Amino acid sequence: MRLIAISMQPFWIYPALFLTGVCAGFVDSIAGGGGLITVPVLLSMGLSPTDALGTNKLQSSFGSASATFHYTRAGLVRWRDCRDGIIAVSISAVFGSLVVSRIDPHYLRQAIPVLLIAIAVYLLFRPKLGATESRPRMALLPFNIGLGLVLGFYDGLFGPGTGTFWAMAYVALLGFDLRRATAHTKVMNFTSNIGSLVVFLATHHVLFDAGIVMGIGQLVGARLGAGAVIKRGTEFIRPIFISVVILISIKLLYQSLRGR
Repeated sequence: MRLIAISMQPFWIYPALFLTGVCAGFVDSIAGGGGLITVPVLLSMGLSPTDALGTNKLQSSFGSASATFHYTRAGLVRWRDCRDGIIAVSISAVFGSLVVSRIDPHYLRQAIPVLLIAIAVYLLFRPKLGATESRPRMALLPFNIGLGLVLGFYDGLFGPGTGTFWAMAYVALLGFDLRRATAHTKVMNFTSNIGSLVVFLATHHVLFDAGIVMGIGQLVGARLGAGAVIKRGTEFIRPIFISVVILISIKLLYQSLRGR
């Protein structure tokens, strides 16, 4: 398995990668979008896009695992409600990662920002959305299978905004409050991260040294972020969630305009 040692880089890369992981883990555990921070840093090291994506899946798995653990310990995750979704996401994330190098994501870069901006606007004009639990509009099984297959594939293929789509789906379709939706979102994020990681490992596109250093930072950041959500609830999540959605949209629009 191919491994590029960070020791060939300046020594300061170690603390820089660790701090990047801390920041990304904190943001990702609350609202998703940690890849906005980590992928550009990995690309700046001279990694190919595929290597950066594979290494990003390794380090983000640490953060999503940490957030999932802390949300579960706080009683915000009902695992029996996640079972079918975990199976669907695992399968579809693998397929998404298998085709990631075979298609041009240009159209996704154009379409996804529009959807994300619509979500941000909707949240701004519905300040009470997700503040409390509400009546579900969809049965659990079709939700888990349908959303699991679609969003798992999307996360394996492209990724940005996956956490946003999961959280909004839990709120809008299952009636979760935003705090519980965030907790279940991390379960699904962790599942798709692992599914994608298996593919990137098999195709030799994971740099273990960079991924592990950032992953340790992710453990710390995710612990801090999950703790803040557990203690402070929906009012803390909401502004961060909307801000991250807008930043993801701007980034994808910028990439689309540059033709990348």
